[in-house]
Amino acid sequence: MIKPYLYIQKTKEKGRGVFTKEAIPAGTTIEVSPVLVLSNSDTQIADTTKLHNYIFLWGVRETRSCVALGYCSIYNHSYEPNCEYEMDFDAETMAIKTRRAIKKGEELQINYNGDPEDVSDVWFDVKRK
Repeated sequence: MIKPYLYIQKTKEKGRGVFTKEAIPAGTTIEVSPVLVLSNSDTQIADTTKLHNYIFLWGVRETRSCVALGYCSIYNHSYEPNCEYEMDFDAETMAIKTRRAIKKGEELQINYNGDPEDVSDVWFDVKRK
């Protein structure tokens, strides 16, 4: 399920991103998408390819990864995200939920660290201070 008011658009600085055609209230689940779970050995292989930038760690111990279908892998990173993601390991899905009210035309962003409050450097932004 992807809300029909979401769309993908190129951004000036981050490539493609997910945006909204409508205002969205806080606490709204805007997407629930299936994932393809990769084994530990498949994760090691994916980490050597372009997929590394699009996969998510998976499982309680994070020894595997997943390829999220839908728009999940297109949401850009922010240290002050307006959305968060939740993983359902049993159903093999990821959900995206708004953390605050979102304005029409605004880009929807998640924190790639998993925890919306985690401001640790992410792999592509290690020079941030």
